[in-house]
Amino acid sequence: MSEVQAQEIADAANVIVGGYAMSRDGSNTRIVNLNTGHVAICSETAKILETSMDDIEMTIALDRFRANRQFIEE
Repeated sequence: MSEVQAQEIADAANVIVGGYAMSRDGSNTRIVNLNTGHVAICSETAKILETSMDDIEMTIALDRFRANRQFIEE
């Protein structure tokens, strides 16, 4: 991912925590690692629906999501 793409994703995000940009995608949340460009889509119940992340990165992303989901706008 280029620096310009990362900036565009960051600008559109509702919340950025620890390098993970989170934004609403319908009823789900899209989580993008701004360092790698890997993406995860998770449900409101923090279940991963789709991902390009490995297991460790996905665990970190879910932890960040769970701790900050109240700040993600509807």
